[in-house]
Amino acid sequence: MQVHVKVQTDSLRDALNKVLSVVDKRNSRPILTYTLITADEGFIHLSATDLEVSARVSVEADILEKGSFCVNAKNLFDILRELPTGTVDLSLNSDENTLKLHCQDIHYSLLIYNGSDFPPISFGNENNKFSLSSSSVLEIINKTSHAISSDETRLNLNGIYMHTFDGKLRAVATDGHRLSMFDVETDDIDIETLINGIIIPRKGVNELKKIAESHPDSKIFISVDDSFLYASAENKYFLSVRLISREYPKYQKIIPAKSQNFMSADRVTLFNAIKRIKIMSNEKSNGVRVKLGSNEMLISANHPSLGDAYERVPINYEGKDLEIGFNAKYLIDTLSIFDEGEISFELDNEHRPVVIKSQMLPHYLGIVMPLKL
Repeated sequence: MQVHVKVQTDSLRDALNKVLSVVDKRNSRPILTYTLITADEGFIHLSATDLEVSARVSVEADILEKGSFCVNAKNLFDILRELPTGTVDLSLNSDENTLKLHCQDIHYSLLIYNGSDFPPISFGNENNKFSLSSSSVLEIINKTSHAISSDETRLNLNGIYMHTFDGKLRAVATDGHRLSMFDVETDDIDIETLINGIIIPRKGVNELKKIAESHPDSKIFISVDDSFLYASAENKYFLSVRLISREYPKYQKIIPAKSQNFMSADRVTLFNAIKRIKIMSNEKSNGVRVKLGSNEMLISANHPSLGDAYERVPINYEGKDLEIGFNAKYLIDTLSIFDEGEISFELDNEHRPVVIKSQMLPHYLGIVMPLKL
């Protein structure tokens, strides 16, 4: 078998960079550290998988001889990163079992695997298909992914939960200490498609973000089956993600139906104050103390070996005087979701969940659990 293609160095490098993060880092099987390159009509297709997440990117190329082979993904990327802009010539003679790479006066011979050694991967199904704009995909991920749990013992919390709710597509992430929930209006999804919901694992979320970022003005086509989510953009970038097959907790039970106390403050003022006081919090708990009184919030922290700090922030507050502990990082992560404007806190006491909202972002709701100090 012979393969011979000519392709732009930049195009090949960018395509390989997109699939490189999918490559199996644990080296459980040597072939999974390789990328499958297939030369076809007018395109070369680069595929990578760790058997949980798979990606394929297609690049326009001058195909002189069709065929496929597997080459070490990182090694090829390291080479392409150092090559000058121009055309790279890839030729394969199966008798030698090596890939010849030529670019100007630069020449490499790379050891390869046979393309048939690569595990079969699928990128599609036409069932339950819907589309989201790439900006909606990014908004979902940017507003919820910070709350994904990293606790490997709670597998069902290690991703973003997506389901249809009240005619909208809802995304939820929680680690048990905080929750982020975001609704997206879409008329392109059948209510039945995600009525039971899916959990997209963290790695799959990161790859979805990449596909949306690389096609900023495109639609992302998504379909699901019992085990996988499939996504594609412009028929050139394909993704397959194995879903977490666990039941997501009943997150609605965490959301307070009604709160007794209401506070509002300028988002930038509050955000900067918490960042400043966090410097003097304990590194493990990031704990800060918040005192709520008439039109004033006092934020303070005490570090046993460094000292203490406090700052007063003007607020609008209706309710009794309260003193609550918070993980400052959780507050900062949640406040980072919002742009400038007023932020509202709905709270009952020092033990109950605190709801964080903004009229500037009506489809978002954040929850932070108080911290015992």
